[in-house]
Amino acid sequence: MTRFSASFSHYHAHVYFDENSLSYAQQLRERVGKELGLAVGNFNTRPVGPHPKWSFEIDFTHGELELLVPWLEQYRQGLSVLVHPVTQDELKDHTDSALWLGEALSLSLEIFMDN
Repeated sequence: MTRFSASFSHYHAHVYFDENSLSYAQQLRERVGKELGLAVGNFNTRPVGPHPKWSFEIDFTHGELELLVPWLEQYRQGLSVLVHPVTQDELKDHTDSALWLGEALSLSLEIFMDN
């Protein structure tokens, strides 16, 4: 289903929304926690980190990948979702190792660059 290697043990999914999809995103975030039992992060109504839109994060493991990604694909209702492993290389995690569900957004990657 995905190109993720079993060598990645931990993942994040970032679900993006805006004013028009805020209510649905709140419901989706709640469902992820209740129905799937996965940890969800803050509900950000401003861009945070490299993320160009409002978002919330889902934390999950490689074992939960096969459950979460198809579930998100079914229920995201047009929302863009970035799925990536969590390693020591955040730039690669958010680019080469990333999987997009829906429209791929332009991330603010400069925060990962060495000065």
